[in-house]
Amino acid sequence: MSDPWLPSLITETPQAGFELAIKLSRMGVKMTQPSDEIRKKLRVIYEDDADSLIAASQVIAINYQTVAAANNYWR
Repeated sequence: MSDPWLPSLITETPQAGFELAIKLSRMGVKMTQPSDEIRKKLRVIYEDDADSLIAASQVIAINYQTVAAANNYWR
């Protein structure tokens, strides 16, 4: 595994938490398919597919739930 890139799930604000959720989602794809070249080829297939975009949004939402819970919902 590479250098640590996720020191904490704690964020200052909900917006920063959402940005972290996006990063978690992108890193999941990157670790699943480490080839930049293959990811670029696949992006052409899913970038115009509504179902694929909705699925990506669902993954982000799940990661955001995790970050929000880790931050005690910023209360």
